[in-house]
Amino acid sequence: MTDTSRRAFLQGTAVAAVTLAPGLTLIATAADARPAGEAASPKQRWGLLIDTTKCPAECTACIDSCKEEMGLPDHGRPATDAQYIRKVSVKDPASGKTVSLPVMCQHCAKPACVDVCPTGASMKRADGIVLVDRHICIGCRFCMMACPYKARSFIHEDQTGQKIANPRGKGCVEGCTLCAHRVDAGEMPACTEACQNRGKGAMVFGDLNDPASEIAVRVATEATTRIRADLKLDPAVRYQGI
Repeated sequence: MTDTSRRAFLQGTAVAAVTLAPGLTLIATAADARPAGEAASPKQRWGLLIDTTKCPAECTACIDSCKEEMGLPDHGRPATDAQYIRKVSVKDPASGKTVSLPVMCQHCAKPACVDVCPTGASMKRADGIVLVDRHICIGCRFCMMACPYKARSFIHEDQTGQKIANPRGKGCVEGCTLCAHRVDAGEMPACTEACQNRGKGAMVFGDLNDPASEIAVRVATEATTRIRADLKLDPAVRYQGI
C-alpha cells in the first residue's frame, strides 16, 4: 500500500505504479447485455463511485477479485506483479486523517494515454471505457509515462493460464478494462461485485449518462471528488470522503 499526502495526491503527486489491460472486441451495456455485434454507444458513460468511508485499509476484496477475474498470477512480488487496481493510503496533513482508496485506470473522457499512443493501441470506446489493443501495442510505454494515475504497466514475462476475456502478451502494456467483457454481458465489474458481496459496499458502478441510475443521482446530489481534476481529463471514477 502506498502512503501519500491527501493534498499531493489530489493536486499533483503521482502515486505508486499499477497495470492496464488489453482491448479485444469488447462492447458494453450494464443493465441489459448488448446484442452480439452491436457497437458500444456514446449514450452510455460507464463509471465508478467509491465511498472511502466504507473502504477499510485491510479490505482487499476488489484487488483479489480483479486478479482472479483477469487471470493475474501472484508471484509474491508486490512491486512487479500485475495489478489493475491497488489500495492507496492518503493522509490529510492538516487533520491527520488517513483514508484508504482503490485506484485504477480512471477511464477519462480525455485520456492522456490515448493522446500519446503512436499506434492507436490505446483507445477509448464510445461508452468511455479506455482499453489497449494488444495486437498493435508495440510496448513503447509512452502511455505509462503520460498517465497521471500510474494506472498502466508493462508485461515483462511470458504468460500462461490466461483468461479468454483478458489475453496477456509479453511486451504489451496493460491495465484496468473496467471489466468490459462483463459490462458487455450486462454485469458489473468484478471489483464492484466483490465489494458489495464481500466488502463494505463502497463501490457503485453504473451509467453516468443515465439520470435515473444510482451513480448519476449520487454524483448530482452528493459531494464527490475526481483525482487530479485540475488536469481536466474528466475521469469516470469519482470518490467520496477524500
